[in-house]
Amino acid sequence: MPARITIKNLTMAYGSLVVMRDLNFEIQDKEIFAIMGGSGCGKSTLLRHLIGLQEPTQGSILYDGRDFTATDPAQRGPFIQRFGVMYQSGALWSSLTLGENISMPLEEIAHIPAKTVRDLVSYKLSLVGLAGYEDYYPAEISGGMQKRAGIARAMALDPDILFLDEPGAGLDPLSSRRLDDLILRLRDSQGSTIVIVTHELSSIFNIADKVIFLDTATHTQGALGNPADLRDHSDNPAVRLFLNRGEHPTPPP
Repeated sequence: MPARITIKNLTMAYGSLVVMRDLNFEIQDKEIFAIMGGSGCGKSTLLRHLIGLQEPTQGSILYDGRDFTATDPAQRGPFIQRFGVMYQSGALWSSLTLGENISMPLEEIAHIPAKTVRDLVSYKLSLVGLAGYEDYYPAEISGGMQKRAGIARAMALDPDILFLDEPGAGLDPLSSRRLDDLILRLRDSQGSTIVIVTHELSSIFNIADKVIFLDTATHTQGALGNPADLRDHSDNPAVRLFLNRGEHPTPPP
């Protein structure tokens, strides 16, 4: 079986400004894969390429062996319907309740009957620990709860692949850890493949099966593998420095 996601020779650029070049990696089914690197390295840009919001300058993105980038954007519906996306800010509609936020894709895209929608909304909110919050507005709940509600909306259509952009940004350590635990539970209970953009080292070590490090000095991937292994054994000093919180680690044997 092919990998769930395959990236081949991907180059991302804005005009003549190359963000990252020659990215090559695979993401396996039910894997939690983290995209990491310093500020401005192109983490969120890579995520936007993966979901089709930006087109690569060169290279290809494949889902289950099928070339996403070679497909006309107007014909990408079958791919995109498999995606669930939580943007960095949560991107909840402030004028809608949590229930209305989650019900919108169910009604507008899947055309599910209203009675079934109500049941599904309650179920999705219960999965993220927000049972009973259907009638709350985003401004009436905490930042951590807003993040969880954003994940519930991203999961509304039961996606095969869940993309999370900086889910722990701005959260206190306890809320961030609870969010990590939620992501692990969702992977285990729903069987989703999860791609997460983050610079939070605690989250990287808590939940990621595999990571890619985007190196701003070389404008390409600096490492690919298990985060603990890279922290202790990578032959790239920038990777070890990043994963050791800026402290100069002992060079690997």
